Amino acid sequence: MDRLVNTVRPYAWGSTTAIPELLGVRPTGEPQAEMWMGAHPGAPSLVDRGAGPVALSEAIAADPEGELGAAAVRLFGPRLPFLLKVLAAAAPLSLQVHPDLAQAKEGFADEEERGVPADAPHRNYKDANHKPELICALTPFDGLCGFRDPNETAELLAALEVDSLKPYVDILHAHPESHALREVLTAVLTADPEAMAETVRLAAAAAERLGALEGPYAPAYAAYASIARHYPGDPGVIAAMLLNFVTLQPGEALYLGAGVPHAYLEGLGVEIMSNSDNVLRCGLTPKHVDVPELLRVVRFESAAPAVLRPEADPSGEEVYATPTEEFRLSRHVLADGAAPRPLRAAGPQILLCASGEVSLRGADGELPLPRGESAFVPAGEEVALTGAGTVFRATVTA
Repeated sequence: MDRLVNTVRPYAWGSTTAIPELLGVRPTGEPQAEMWMGAHPGAPSLVDRGAGPVALSEAIAADPEGELGAAAVRLFGPRLPFLLKVLAAAAPLSLQVHPDLAQAKEGFADEEERGVPADAPHRNYKDANHKPELICALTPFDGLCGFRDPNETAELLAALEVDSLKPYVDILHAHPESHALREVLTAVLTADPEAMAETVRLAAAAAERLGALEGPYAPAYAAYASIARHYPGDPGVIAAMLLNFVTLQPGEALYLGAGVPHAYLEGLGVEIMSNSDNVLRCGLTPKHVDVPELLRVVRFESAAPAVLRPEADPSGEEVYATPTEEFRLSRHVLADGAAPRPLRAAGPQILLCASGEVSLRGADGELPLPRGESAFVPAGEEVALTGAGTVFRATVTA
């Protein structure tokens, strides 16, 4: 088992205080958005096995089966198939969607064949993998997830009393669900920029007013008004109004599969995803928006957010069940004086202490893990948790 030394990414939307508070360090005054735990080539964690710090990716590359297990290598290749993060949002992230595996392979092959540089700002597909993800709240966590029922969205938009939104209201009422959602999202993202900026201004002002009143959509209106303050004039503000607003309470989670539009707005959470950088954006970003490719990938179907709560097995492990094989997230909540809790896995594990202070006991000794620290456990290595606290455990399902 190895203590991980992790990189914190300073994206502009990050909180200046949440991750420092988790780690017990003084804030720098700069945004600290994500702490990465894993072997992603962009910011691999470091381990020290006696010869100085090395990237976890290098340790895995030197002995893939020993570090990951034969089954994981067979299924996912000689690399850690997931990335674990602590995500701290103080402002909205981009409104985005991820491709499924077939779309990712096709899109990546196409851009490779056309010679699109890997670092080109307009490149959509950085790799040939899909990017399912799960976010679990550590604090109340606001986000947007999936399309709202079109009739409900028509009601929400109509209440804003903005003339330029009325055609969207009519479409949402008149057409079948998938056709209506596609037509409205296309119209929003291809509208004249100046006209759309004025629509956003008027809609945001109305949302600000309605968000302060009682009503079933008041929290959503308040969220959309906040988004507009961060991204004035952005068509993504109107696109966001097509989506469900959801607030996760600590311990609750959302699974985001392929084709589901979403955005994280505010809060601290533990995020796990398959190892991919494939993101198609709808707005709320200065980055590239490829409308035709986005429309090819989005699933135009409505659904209420499926909030996940962990299910405990007989050992006490609380599992967040998802359909993906690349990752499995669970947590252990240990009370003071509890018996050591064995952790056995045929694949690799990353363990993050989110509260309290715990230790990992293994054949080679004991590794203390205070709040905010994490460890990598190679495949097949038996360890046990002791102490009092909450520990998130990331491994593979397969």
